[in-house]
Amino acid sequence: MVPFSVRLREVRNARGKKQRETAEQLGVGIRTYQLYEQGKNEPSIVKLVALADFFDVSLDYLLGRADTDPNL
Repeated sequence: MVPFSVRLREVRNARGKKQRETAEQLGVGIRTYQLYEQGKNEPSIVKLVALADFFDVSLDYLLGRADTDPNL
């Protein structure tokens, strides 16, 4: 199982998004988002759903519970 922080960074890079852009879309500060990618903080369920929607991936894929996502 891929850790959430690693998968989040991979998906963001695959989509060509910047950390600041993603943080703004989520409504969180850049530092908060960076902590998500560093694995030092975890988003709420609401933010997880927003991330999955923003990146157009399933929650299972984003959370590392699935190895593939048809939208990537």
